[in-house]
Amino acid sequence: MRLRIPRAATLAVALAAALVTGTLVAPPAASAATAAFVRTSSWGSGYEAKFTVTNDTSTAISSWTVVFDLPSGSTVGSFWDARLSSSGQRVTALNQSWNGSLAPGASTTFGFVVAGTGDPTNCTVNGGACTGGGPGNPTGPATPGGLRVTGTTSSSATLAWNAVSGTVTGYRIYEAGTVKATVTGTSTTVSGLAACSTHSWTVTAYNSAGESAKSAAVSATTTGCTGGNGTMAAAPYLYPGWGDPPAPTTVMGATGVKWFTIAFVLSGGGCTPAWDGSGPLTGGAHANTIAAIRAAGGDVIPSFGGWSGNKLGPNCASASALAGAYQQVINAYGLKAIDIDIENSDEFENEVVQDRILGALKIVKQNNPGIKTIVTFGTSTTGPSYYGTRLVKQAAALGANIDTFTIMPFDFGGGADMYQSTVGAAEGLKTTLKSAFGWSDATAYAHMGISGMNGLSDQRELTSPATWTQIRDWAKARGLSRFTFWSVNRDRACPDGGVVANCSGISQGTWEFTSITAKF
Repeated sequence: MRLRIPRAATLAVALAAALVTGTLVAPPAASAATAAFVRTSSWGSGYEAKFTVTNDTSTAISSWTVVFDLPSGSTVGSFWDARLSSSGQRVTALNQSWNGSLAPGASTTFGFVVAGTGDPTNCTVNGGACTGGGPGNPTGPATPGGLRVTGTTSSSATLAWNAVSGTVTGYRIYEAGTVKATVTGTSTTVSGLAACSTHSWTVTAYNSAGESAKSAAVSATTTGCTGGNGTMAAAPYLYPGWGDPPAPTTVMGATGVKWFTIAFVLSGGGCTPAWDGSGPLTGGAHANTIAAIRAAGGDVIPSFGGWSGNKLGPNCASASALAGAYQQVINAYGLKAIDIDIENSDEFENEVVQDRILGALKIVKQNNPGIKTIVTFGTSTTGPSYYGTRLVKQAAALGANIDTFTIMPFDFGGGADMYQSTVGAAEGLKTTLKSAFGWSDATAYAHMGISGMNGLSDQRELTSPATWTQIRDWAKARGLSRFTFWSVNRDRACPDGGVVANCSGISQGTWEFTSITAKF
């Protein structure tokens, strides 16, 4: 996967639920947006807060700007989001290139710390004055919380949410900036949906003073479809040499998972494979882990490469030599599948090595009928980068016969909506595969995989168990052939624990991400 030893993480502001105290509304135009102000925590002399900017139009907006004043005596604290600039007590939050355009209904969040107790005043977003519940209009309703899906059929989805206190006339359900329902209660059924289709909704409250900001989005897929590719498809990464590795049989018994992707086969010197670059192929910790998994009725996919370490791709002189190194591992364990985790400048961004790996995998397929070959690589929020696109096109041109192209949709640069970013990245991969191979949508999906990072990513992007469930359901509905994450070692709770080797950095159940993955 992306990292075996976490790098320094970027600043992340806590996203705990808190009282919504403000909503900012821009004038109607192509750039119209709202921005909801939320205090996430407070103390005697200051507080931590965030703004969530939402595109309320039916088209993408290319930029947004939030401007606000802090009361006299208040200042932005020493830790703030990289998108903030300040002059005296006036603070400006500007769109940054890593966010790109904001899709219809999409949101982005920035956080900051204030030394002082007063809320922002004179708030605007894209030039529009503050209205609707908070600074400038305290009588508007607060944002509804707890939006959830309580049921689905092949043509409908039932939603519910928590009631908002105070004067509320009703609630509006939105999908992609369009009102789908207006009700006075706290639940509704959205009908007329296509079978096996995925949708994302938000809810607002309104009264005579205005409308609240949109709630956090919730997504669901209607019934009427199947997906997955057997137990091999759900094979989360397990690293026996890192991060307080758990006993695999304990995880299997608790979650129902049957397969694991075992990290990592590296160069033990030249073109000789070795576990983690030094361990023997048989007789060590990795071999013992594999034996335990198989004794419990499971199986494994060894992963070659990863982010760091001395890898086989640059050290083997030819495709045939590299295929021979892969074959040693295949023969040692009688494998049904291998994963090539191609990353960093020594393999992924080295075109000669890319071609060597693809050539080696072509040889492996020819010599091992029925074996599955997987390549795993990074991505942007809109799909493969230049090197990812090249990898796919070269696989087609060389006839490498890759079974699954798996993207790692994380480390986008911080602040990402991980569900929307993952879906955007996967759809971009689908488009690339269709272009390179001439496949249909269904065939492209069947050759795709997703490999996420549970909890906090290296750049402190947050994938919660609920978000991972949404991503799983999206992938399953489209019949993707692989669904995994980095890593089982981290699939344990440590709220506010940061990006570490043996826990996720968030509050969660033990092995919760593995349990979700096993149901793929």
